[in-house]
Amino acid sequence: MKDEKGGSISGERRSLQLTGLWRNPDFMRLWIGQTISEFGSWLGALALLAILVLDATPVQMGVLETLKALPALLIGLFAGVYVDRQRRRPILLGADIGRAILLGLVVILAFSGLLQMFLLYFVAFLVGSLTVLFNLAYQAYVPRLVRRGELVEANSKLGATASLAEIGSPALGGFLVQIISAPLTLLLDAVSYLISAIFVGTIGRPEPAVSRPKIKRSIWPELTTGLRLVTTHPLLRATAGASAMRNFFGGFFAALYSLYVLRELGLTPVTLGILVGSGGLGAFLGAVITGRFTKRFGWGNSLMISSFIAGLAALLIPLAGGSRWLAIAILMISQLFGDIFLAIYFINELSLRQSITPDHLLGRVNASFEFLVGGVGTIGILIGGLVGEMLGLRPATAVAAIGMSLSILWLLMSPVRGLRDPADWILSNGTDH
Repeated sequence: MKDEKGGSISGERRSLQLTGLWRNPDFMRLWIGQTISEFGSWLGALALLAILVLDATPVQMGVLETLKALPALLIGLFAGVYVDRQRRRPILLGADIGRAILLGLVVILAFSGLLQMFLLYFVAFLVGSLTVLFNLAYQAYVPRLVRRGELVEANSKLGATASLAEIGSPALGGFLVQIISAPLTLLLDAVSYLISAIFVGTIGRPEPAVSRPKIKRSIWPELTTGLRLVTTHPLLRATAGASAMRNFFGGFFAALYSLYVLRELGLTPVTLGILVGSGGLGAFLGAVITGRFTKRFGWGNSLMISSFIAGLAALLIPLAGGSRWLAIAILMISQLFGDIFLAIYFINELSLRQSITPDHLLGRVNASFEFLVGGVGTIGILIGGLVGEMLGLRPATAVAAIGMSLSILWLLMSPVRGLRDPADWILSNGTDH
């Protein structure tokens, strides 16, 4: 059937139809729920409440942030075992509801005048623990909702909205604290977890039953299974090594970047905030183009190209100088393009890991990966501070940039080089090599 201009009406209707994962209602529910939760988390309400309501000191804020991050190292491997022993959707629901209840209790205590810093420490650690559990289950759950060939698209969509939250929510949190108070802003964060739980709860796709051994086994062999696979599988070992090396030297920047911008280059805190924000914009743009980029170059080349360009962008940081505007321009280019290609790298890395890891090991492999990479990154922060003290800020950032650039060697000396599609590797080698 044609309209007056001779065009095909049925063809026009087909062009308006949703394609790809837009037609997957279960993934869309997960994506919407996770997006709302990310926007709530990036409000930064817990930290703002500690500062504005409890008048927290710098030391207390350091302890608070450490306790939020500590569970990744303390319980991450155990959480990975738990994720592989259970269905993943109930874990997501429990973690969302648990975090909502904990933050809701803080709100009640704040309004009643009973909130103390030690209680906030306790809540921060528990919320951090549930976040570790949620993240591991969520990374292992996505492959159950989408096909292997759709993993890059799925992780790109999730990464894009997470980047948008990182860009917009901190400023929104500061605005809301001034308008409605810190406790009510924290309440919005709690509500975002409940909304996420509602969307996850409406996912209709059934999960396969989890096979449990008839004889109760020790947890220790299961803990080492994920670590052993990450360190022996050629593709996992290469990506873990590259990420660990990048994270180690990235820890230098975590410790030194603000000092470098403010003291070495003499820029203002406002400029620093704009530079960091441009990185968030880069991450969003990278997530948006990852699907097309990977389709064009293949998985292995996408990992290597993005790693190489991100390394070049890092090398611009110690070169920043000259006039104030020239220094800003150099750092802006570094942040924007560095984060564009880091987003492409991390989305492909996660998608590759999800593709080649057997489903019953995915929780432990993700946990082992995060344990190794995150642990090395924490060490990098400490060593970066020491190197900055010994060599000075500019030389220390140069060491960090060179180290990050060399992380590509892990990929070049592995089967990642030339990998067009994980399906090719699986057909030739299986998923347990």
